[in-house]
Amino acid sequence: MDLNRFFPTENEIPAQHALDGFIEQQEYLINGKISSWDGPFQEVLSPICVEGDDGKIRQQALGHYPLLSEKEAIQALEAATGAYNNGMGTWPTMNVQDRIRHVEDFTLRMQENRKEVVKLLMWEIGKSYQDSTKEFDRTVEYIRDTIDALKTLDRNSSRFQIEQGVIGQIRRAPLGVVLCMGPYNYPLNETFTTLIPALIMGNTVIFKPPKYGVLLHRPLLQAFRDSFPPGVVNTVYGDGKIVIGPLMKSGKIDVLAFIGSSRVADILKKQHPSPHRLRSILGLEAKNAAIVLPDTDIELAVNECLLGALSYNGQRCTALKILFLHEEIQETFLEKFNAKLEKIKTGMPWEDGVKITPLPSTETVDYMNELVDDARNYGAEILNSEGGKSIMTFFFPALVYPVNDKMKLYHEEQFGPIVPALSFKNLEEPLEYIRQSNYGQQLSIFGSKPERIARLIDPLVNQVCRVNINSQCQRGPDTFPFTGRKDSAEGTLSVSDALRVFSIRTLVAAKSTDANKSIISSIVKERESNFLSTDFIF
Repeated sequence: MDLNRFFPTENEIPAQHALDGFIEQQEYLINGKISSWDGPFQEVLSPICVEGDDGKIRQQALGHYPLLSEKEAIQALEAATGAYNNGMGTWPTMNVQDRIRHVEDFTLRMQENRKEVVKLLMWEIGKSYQDSTKEFDRTVEYIRDTIDALKTLDRNSSRFQIEQGVIGQIRRAPLGVVLCMGPYNYPLNETFTTLIPALIMGNTVIFKPPKYGVLLHRPLLQAFRDSFPPGVVNTVYGDGKIVIGPLMKSGKIDVLAFIGSSRVADILKKQHPSPHRLRSILGLEAKNAAIVLPDTDIELAVNECLLGALSYNGQRCTALKILFLHEEIQETFLEKFNAKLEKIKTGMPWEDGVKITPLPSTETVDYMNELVDDARNYGAEILNSEGGKSIMTFFFPALVYPVNDKMKLYHEEQFGPIVPALSFKNLEEPLEYIRQSNYGQQLSIFGSKPERIARLIDPLVNQVCRVNINSQCQRGPDTFPFTGRKDSAEGTLSVSDALRVFSIRTLVAAKSTDANKSIISSIVKERESNFLSTDFIF
C-alpha cells in the first residue's frame, strides 16, 4: 500500500460528496431563540485529509462552531429550569398525546435535513457514507419506536386500581432538567437515544454535542426551535470545563445523561453539590472479549470477530476488544483472520464497500501507535503485513499476537482498529480475565457444544450484561436492554427502558369513599387533569 497516495486531491473527491464550503456556525439555541455568536470559535478539522497542489497532505477544514462562555451556559440552564418550572411548566404538565405530537413534528422536520446531516456525519467523523446513512435512518426509526413504546406504557397506565379501600392511578412523571452529552462515534444516534426519551417524558434538556460531531447538529437547530416550546431544548458549545462545570456546580441539573469515559463521568458527578439527588444514565467504556472454543465453526467465528472488532474502525463501545483463542484452533483462526484482514477495503468514506476509514484526529493515530509499540516491547508481533502503518489520520488495522498482562492492549480499551489476541489452554484463563476486568458490558462465546457453552453462560451473565453466542457484541435491537456492570454503564437504555430511566412512577390516591369517587369521576369525565385520566392513545 502506497500511503503517500492514500488521501485524495480536491479534484478526486466525487462531486456529490464534496463539501459545500466552509461552515461558519454562529448559531446556538437557548430559550426558543437561535442567537448569533460573535465571540471565539473552535475550528473543525475533518478526519479526511486532502493532498494540496504543493503535494502536502492536510486535514480538511470543515468549519467552526461557537466557544460559548459560562454566561451562555447559565442562560441555557435558566431557560431549561424556567421551562420546567419545578414541574409546573407547560411541557412537564402537558398530556402525553400532545408531547408525542411535538416529537412527531420534530421527526418530520429532521428528515427534511437528512442529506445534509448524512454528509456532515461522513466528513466530520470519517464514518462511511453507507454507515452514516444507516445511522440517520436508525435514529428516525428509534424515535418512532420510542413513540410507540410510550403509547403502550401510557395505555397500561390509563386505568385506576383499587387496593385495600384505596383508589389509585399510577403514571410516570418527569424528573426535571436533563444535561445530555453524547459520544463522537455515534453523535446522532446515541445522543438521541437519551435526548428523545428525556424530552418525550416531559423533561427539559440542555444538550452539548461531542468534541467530534458538532456541525452535523446545526441543520437540526431550527427543527428543535420550531417543534418544542421555548426552553425545552437548549444547546451549549465549547470547552466542557467552561460550559459544563458551572451547570453541574449549580445543583440544578436533575439528570446527567452522558456517554463517554468513566473518568469524565466521575468528574461531572463530583461537581454536583447534591449527588444523591442526581440521576445518572451513563454509557461508558468496555473491553468486550471473545472466547473462541476448540469446537467452534472457525469460518463463522472469524467473520464475526472481524466484523465485531473492526466495524467503524473499532470505534464502538460494543466492539470486540480482545480475542481469547483456544490453543487447539488459534493457529488456524489467526491464519484465516489474517487472510481476510489483508483483503479488507480501506479508503475514503464515500467509496463503495469501504470498511476502514480515517480516524478522528492525528492524536488518535498517535495513541494507536503507542499501544502497538508497547505491545511489541513486551513480545507481541503484528501478524498482518500492512498492520500498524499510518499516515496523518489513517491507521491500518493491526492484528497483534500474543498479548499479555504486561501490555496496555491487555487492559485498556483501544477504541480503534487494533485487534489484540492471545491463546489459552484452560477456560479459567479468559474467565479470570473477565472477572478481574474493570468493565462488564458484553462478551461473545464461539463454540458448538451446548453443554460447554451452558457452563460458561451461568457465571458470565453475572459479570457482563449481554452474552452473545456465535455472534459479535452489539447494541441492537433497540428493544433489548443496553447496559453494563462495573465501569461500563449506569442505568439501562433500550426503547422502553429509556422511558423509565428518564421518569419516575408517581400516583394519585384517595380513600374509596363516595365523595372521592365523585370527585375523581368528575375530573376524568371533564378531562380537567392531564395526569388523572383514562384517555387511551391509539
